[in-house]
Amino acid sequence: MSGPSLDPTDWLPHRAPFLLVDSMVSIEPGRRASGRWTLRGDEWFFPGHFPGRPTTPGVLLLEAIAQCGAVAVLADPKYTGRLPLFGGVERARFRRQVVPGDTVLLECEMTQLSARGGKGHGRASVDGQVAAEADILFILADRA
Repeated sequence: MSGPSLDPTDWLPHRAPFLLVDSMVSIEPGRRASGRWTLRGDEWFFPGHFPGRPTTPGVLLLEAIAQCGAVAVLADPKYTGRLPLFGGVERARFRRQVVPGDTVLLECEMTQLSARGGKGHGRASVDGQVAAEADILFILADRA
């Protein structure tokens, strides 16, 4: 028996230019997920952040972590038709720049999950070095 689809577009409503997960590596429905995001250098934010020294904005790394966590939640049949929305970010830390050519490993594990929302701990790393990590709080809305 095969596991959940590893195509993030099968789980997330996000699309370019705001889909920040290229592929999923693993999914444990309702528990955790990991994925990858490769920065090619032609992304919409690099020309202005920063001219001459393109750097991925930290808030986009947090969004990518959240999208990875959303896959973990939405892969659980209990949450079909729901939409995880940001409720907050706690203990965010940025430890390394992410630049064009980097492939970011995104990981998010649910630490609390209920019918109304939850919390997950996630990290974004490049070549084994943590670039960003945070606790992500979210509510579950109807997708309608």
